[in-house]
Amino acid sequence: MHILFIGDVVGRTGRETVAARLPGLRDALRIELAVVNAENASHGFGLAPDMADALFAAGADVITLGNHAWDRKEIIPYIAETPRLLRAANFPPGTPGAGSALVDVGGGRRALVMQTMGRLFMDPLDDPFRTTADLLARHRLGGTVAAILVDFHAEASSEKMAFAHFLDGQVSAVIGTHTHCPSADAQVLPGGTAFQSDAGMSGDYDSVIGMAKDAATLRFWRKMPGERLAPAEGEATVCGVFIETDDATGLARRIAPIRVGGRLAETIPAV
Repeated sequence: MHILFIGDVVGRTGRETVAARLPGLRDALRIELAVVNAENASHGFGLAPDMADALFAAGADVITLGNHAWDRKEIIPYIAETPRLLRAANFPPGTPGAGSALVDVGGGRRALVMQTMGRLFMDPLDDPFRTTADLLARHRLGGTVAAILVDFHAEASSEKMAFAHFLDGQVSAVIGTHTHCPSADAQVLPGGTAFQSDAGMSGDYDSVIGMAKDAATLRFWRKMPGERLAPAEGEATVCGVFIETDDATGLARRIAPIRVGGRLAETIPAV
């Protein structure tokens, strides 16, 4: 199976560029499952329903959120009726929405997509390790599902790496999000799980993690509250990863970074 994961979409330029590029990436890479993290799509904070609709229309099969899931309050009724829009699975019971979704990928196959959120330097949610283990007890890779992709939304690379090794051999891929900087550690772990600490953001890299650099820099320099941060509005780079899984086992054969447009050096894997 060919899987595309696109990292945190930031602001207008990010979401417009992803919407424009996604159909071509699906065709060029023969994508069967496309997942987009869009928790920063609305002016850098949250996601609005119309923006989610536009990403689904462009070819996203599943959209994931993160720590900014509830910044746009109108997403609460929308997520309750949109099973392919995911918040972190380790939010407490009773939280609107779902943390996982089963997706038909053709040929009578289904893929499981889920998101969990780390706890180191983040909000103290339920244990992501235990939450994931409980969910995986109901699904068998290479059996009930053809692929399992986990978006692990976390701050610390150590927690992301530990989480990936914990799941090695049980899921197709663990892809980190949240820090907005594409890491250079894409690899298939010994048990067959693809991993990258962070997929990077899809936004303007002439910025401070996607936000306009002048206001963001002043916060560090003066250590005083300033104007509300706003996304940088220059040309966006679409960042993400491509994963190819084995049809028999559901484990990863390879993982490769994707960078298209904008300021970063372009890389698109050959298929």
